[in-house]
Amino acid sequence: MKAMILAAGLGTRFKPWTDKHPKALAVVNGKSLLQRNIEYLQQYEITDVVVNVHHFADQVTEAIDKTSGWGSNITISNERDELLDTGGGLMKAAAFLKDEAFLTINVDILTDLNLKAFLASHQQDGSEITVATTERQTSRYLLFNKYNRMCGWRNTATCEEKIVLQAKDMFQKAYSGIAIFEPKVFDLNQLSGKFSLIDLYLSLAHDNKISSFDHSESKLLDVGKPESLEKAETIFA
Repeated sequence: MKAMILAAGLGTRFKPWTDKHPKALAVVNGKSLLQRNIEYLQQYEITDVVVNVHHFADQVTEAIDKTSGWGSNITISNERDELLDTGGGLMKAAAFLKDEAFLTINVDILTDLNLKAFLASHQQDGSEITVATTERQTSRYLLFNKYNRMCGWRNTATCEEKIVLQAKDMFQKAYSGIAIFEPKVFDLNQLSGKFSLIDLYLSLAHDNKISSFDHSESKLLDVGKPESLEKAETIFA
């Protein structure tokens, strides 16, 4: 299986670090977030990885070149001219990922989620996309019906809700920023330009099976703000 690390974002919540550096190179116990995710994927023999770049792109590519990709085969997806968000960035990298099931992970996510179990669940469910979720508290949730099929999205802070598949009962789960896709998603997609993976999920969920893989027992941290680095250093050696 191949993977894509989504690393192009501006990291606006991560200032002042991101005034001069990409978030991908923020350091936790001596290793950058990017290095940690590449080494995490290596634990599951995933060594063919595409990394998209935009914000301080040269710093990211220099770090990869200096370390020979930390032992993995790294392909750069160049978004220097236009930041495409997570969904648009995925579509730009289609040529690298279109041959087999693949995984995406946000560069600021640290976890010990068992990827073998994740892939096995995806294959067993026969889904086009399987998203990793937990039962943690947040303000934005993906919604699933009793058959574990995605049917919408909800922001509890703003009361905004998007339902794409009606269900009598809907269960909200927090998205972990990790997903497994079948390559046919590239043919199914009708969106273009700049859009998020959440937009992609919502556009496909009515006619295609998007499932949840709950890994609430795993370690998971969104290193979204500078103060989360200290917490990350207590969880991830």
